[in-house]
Order: sequence, then C-alpha cells, then structure tokens
Amino acid sequence: MVTARSLLFAATLAALIAGSALCAPAAAQDYPAKPIKIIVPVTPGGFTDLLPRILGQRITELTGQPVVIENRPGGGGSVATEEVIRSPADGYTLMMGLHAVLAILPHLSSTFPYDPAKVFAPIVLVAQAPSVLTVHPSVPARSVQELIAYAKASPGRLTFSSSGIGSVSHIAGEQLKQMAGIDIVHVPYKGPAQAAQDVVAGHVTMMFDSVPLVLESIRAGRVRALAVTSRERVEVLPAIPTIAAAGLPGLEAGVWFGLVAPAGTPASVIAWLNRTANNVFSDPEVRQRFVRLGATLPLGTPEALAQFMAAESRKYGDVIRRAGIKLE
Repeated sequence: MVTARSLLFAATLAALIAGSALCAPAAAQDYPAKPIKIIVPVTPGGFTDLLPRILGQRITELTGQPVVIENRPGGGGSVATEEVIRSPADGYTLMMGLHAVLAILPHLSSTFPYDPAKVFAPIVLVAQAPSVLTVHPSVPARSVQELIAYAKASPGRLTFSSSGIGSVSHIAGEQLKQMAGIDIVHVPYKGPAQAAQDVVAGHVTMMFDSVPLVLESIRAGRVRALAVTSRERVEVLPAIPTIAAAGLPGLEAGVWFGLVAPAGTPASVIAWLNRTANNVFSDPEVRQRFVRLGATLPLGTPEALAQFMAAESRKYGDVIRRAGIKLE
C-alpha cells in the first residue's frame, strides 16, 4: 500500500541522491576512520543477518573500527532502504541487501518509491542459494515431468505454498505454472517457516523453498525433492537433478545477498569494501560453512553485482507482470 510517507520519500529521493556526493569524505584513502553501520532489512537470524556479522567481525579485526549490525525490517525492505539512502554517501552506512529489496519489490507496485539501480552503489554479490522444488511424500510423482502430468490430469487439485505474495517461492510457483501450462493453487503464508511446515504436514502439496531452509526435511524424508532451480546440481543434494534437465530451462530461482552503499559513495571506498569482502568470504573455512548449507559465495566486482541485479530484475519483473502479481 502506498502511504503518504512513501510518497514523501519518493519526492525527496532525487534531492537525496544529488546531495549525497557533497557528503563524501575528504580523504577516502583513510577509510575507515570511524565505526561502520550495516543495515539489515529483515529480523535477526538467517543468512541475511549472518553474512554482515561475519564481515563486520573481520573488518574490526583488520582496522580496529567497530561494525554495528542494525536490523531494520518493515515495509518490505523500504524502511531499511530509506535509512540507507538518507545517510551520507561516505561508506559508513551500508546495507546487506537481498533479492526482494534489490530486484523484486519495485515490480510489485507501479508507485514503489525507489529504483535499486539508482539509489544504491553495488559493492559485491556475497551469497546465493538456489530453491528446490519439494512435494509431500503422498504426491504420486517422483520427477518434475510426473508432477506436471499429474497436475494436467487433475487441474486445480495441487497447491503450492509460499512465504508471501511476491516472494521468490511465489514467483517460482507462478513461473512453473506459466512454463508447464498447469493449474496449481497458490497458498501464501506470512513467512517461510509456516509455509514449509504445512507442506511437511500435507496441508499443501508442494513448495519452492531455498535449499538451506529445507535441507534437513529432505534428508529426513519429510518432503521429496524433485529438482533444484540452479544451473548445476547442488553439492549437498547431488542426486537431485536441475529443473532445466527436467525440461524447464530458464526456471531459475533462489535467494541471494548483495552488499550495497548509498549511490555516490566514493569509488575508492567501494573498492576497499569490495576487496575486503572478497578476502573475507574467500576464506576456505567460511566458504565451506555455507557450502554445507547448500549456498555458494560468488563474490566478484561491483560491476558484476550491478549486472546481476539488472538481470534478476528483468527476470522477476517479467514473471510478475505475466502473472499479475501485486502487493495487497
């Protein structure tokens, strides 16, 4: 819902971006010279919270400067976004952004008050985790093709849960419907935990869930994994084929996390942060910690993150428009 607050936010956005350059430090080469704050647009816990804490601890060890992690959930990410882009573009206020904030939410409302490509300076793509299509064991399908055939034989009988309207799990389900030409019913929840629990309980037929969140349920046999939505098989689920191999190339979905700063942040500061994050998350022990959960740490350049954000925005925007998904 568009509020007076969000309209005011949109109206002042251009001025904020234009003025941010005036706040750049006089000597970016001395960065960091004071504490850094990393805003997290979700509640504590999970990948989005863990990644900046690992990075912050290492920055403090390297420089002696404290790094404060501040959780600012609300407004689908707009609360955190507003705080970040209202902050001086000097590298001392950052955000651990995620797929929803950086690629999805602007497509869910024609009046959404920001464009991620304009208000953020990308730093690095830190982590990714693909989704996996799971079904309740009672479903008589052991492959994606069998599931599609079953759905076509019983239109409207199958259901898929999601963590909410416009979530990755919702969009992936809509993309499956579009690509396979099947009729399955969406059942939205207020978060991934209950959505996944109801698949385990058999109240809902299936779900596209992120590998780290559903891995234990798969291993315990509480749900059956049919395919992963990555281009290659996932190391922790080596027997599960990709959904492309199952006949649906182009259905790629998952969660991802990118470190960003306010637009106008000095290039030298962005370079320092990028270099430091690449070093921190290239550590074999850190990388293996996330690989065991089914995630990868792509890293790379700020330009790579910018290109990735643009591609993800186009991908999700297309599905959202064709499915008519809107924020309620």
